[in-house]
Amino acid sequence: MNNQQIINHLQAANEVAKSALAEGHHPFGAVLVAPDEETILFRQGNVDKVRHAESELARLASLKHPEDFLWQCTLVTTVEPCAMCTGTLYWAHIGRLVYGVSETDLKALTGNDSQNPTLDLPCRSVVSAGQKPIEVHGPIDEMKDSILQLHRTFWNRND
Repeated sequence: MNNQQIINHLQAANEVAKSALAEGHHPFGAVLVAPDEETILFRQGNVDKVRHAESELARLASLKHPEDFLWQCTLVTTVEPCAMCTGTLYWAHIGRLVYGVSETDLKALTGNDSQNPTLDLPCRSVVSAGQKPIEVHGPIDEMKDSILQLHRTFWNRND
């Protein structure tokens, strides 16, 4: 996936996050990109504090597509996935992950908020503990401001 494709897919994921925010959910969004690196197969926003965008998307994809197909797909998400979501991506056999903003950047914004009890466990650490060579790309600096703007809006509204 080239840099322009990454930016385009992160923008699509951020549109999903905007929709989640408009529906009163945390502003996280994810898309699953097909092996052609252009086609978006699924879009998913956060549902609640347990049903995150990435884990919901990975579960849905694993029900609809075989493992060998998913291994060629890319999950693109606005914010670095938590350990639960990274584990779900791993078990769903999705071969690549791209994220826009690091979990540490989000934590710097939210602080010790009960709505975002961050685990200090980077997705690369979760993936490296497994047996599959999942590619991880991120953070993507060009998208940081637009992604974090949604979070500034959300977390300030809920202070």
